Amino acid sequence: MNDFGLFFQMGYKHIADLNGIDHILFVAALCIRFQLADWRKILVLVTAFTIGHSITLALSVFNVLTYPVKWIEFLIPVTIVITAISNVFVKKFVFRTRFPLVYFFALFFGMVHGLGFSNYLKSLLGRDQNVVPQLLAFNLGLEVGQLLIVAGILLISFIFVSVLKLNRREFLLYVSGGIFALALQMMLERLP
Repeated sequence: MNDFGLFFQMGYKHIADLNGIDHILFVAALCIRFQLADWRKILVLVTAFTIGHSITLALSVFNVLTYPVKWIEFLIPVTIVITAISNVFVKKFVFRTRFPLVYFFALFFGMVHGLGFSNYLKSLLGRDQNVVPQLLAFNLGLEVGQLLIVAGILLISFIFVSVLKLNRREFLLYVSGGIFALALQMMLERLP
């Protein structure tokens, strides 16, 4: 397999790995408030996360940014907890503003998540002078993986809200509560 395909696959597996459920929980907490009709907003959200992830991943790989790994591993579930809590404040499902705060959170929290994988990626890249194609492939794989997770979240949401007729706000609160509990446990386990 060529380098592009290898790094694309790594990006995809990084986001969709059930052993690293933190990314799946974050994407779920971020997107559960939306429905299929909101697909453009979701695409912007997921892309904002990927951009943030890409920025810090690149800065770390190029040794522009260094950080204590223990704190990043702790901050990743903190981002999930905050995102799940933010869902409690969604009362009406009308997202009219051009750039709601949730997009900023997706970008910023994507930056935190990007740092979580950078040490491993640095070790894989080695001392290769031209790492840009590998970074691009990794981030494209990440984006595809996120979009598949979002598709799954939208399908589950559709089944519960549209088919089973569960109240949309109650569904949001149930799912966000479950995500909150899992992320809080991760956060306490990773306390530096």
